[in-house]
Amino acid sequence: MVACGADAAGFEEVDDVESVRVPSLPGKAEIDPLLGEHDHLVVSGTDADLAAVVQRLLRKDALPGVSVGFVPSSPDSSVAALWGLPKTPLQALALALRGEVDPVPLIRDDVGGVLVGRGLLRMVRGVAYCDEQVALRGPAASIEVTPDPGGPGLAVRVVKGTIFKRQTTLYARAFQIGCIPTRPVRDDVVFDRAVNKWTWYRHTQDLRMVRGAA
Repeated sequence: MVACGADAAGFEEVDDVESVRVPSLPGKAEIDPLLGEHDHLVVSGTDADLAAVVQRLLRKDALPGVSVGFVPSSPDSSVAALWGLPKTPLQALALALRGEVDPVPLIRDDVGGVLVGRGLLRMVRGVAYCDEQVALRGPAASIEVTPDPGGPGLAVRVVKGTIFKRQTTLYARAFQIGCIPTRPVRDDVVFDRAVNKWTWYRHTQDLRMVRGAA
């Protein structure tokens, strides 16, 4: 169990659960020493905490050999909603420890990050593509990108209009946009600078997530 941040459930009192407390958004120093010792990690924390751990798996080429369970610290977790995970901590822990591994698409971006739940661009204007298909030419109130297991990898929802909203959903292996400067949101964390281009795309290896029946 990797408990991320002071508010994450650690479950130190549960038998047979080794719990390690790390800071929010853990990095190389906290996660890399665990990878040589364990082939299954349970992450307790936010969607962004899960993304931080998965990023270390990616950097260490550990995706094929390590499965990941998730205990969300927030009932509003996009990852929990997307993959049908329990919202109560004890139920989520039971599934994360004993559930079946079900590979899911892992989404990357062009600045070295990963996306495990929801990516968002707000009030954006530009030209965007889903693979070779034009997804946007002009303004949009929002563009939401999530992993999608039933298609090529990504689900992209483009919402136009602020009063009378019109939504279009496309599916692709890659989404890319050139736009006036904007700050993407990755798993509820706003990117640290404005960018005028951005890409999300499916990684060649899936994330081995535990989300099957316990």
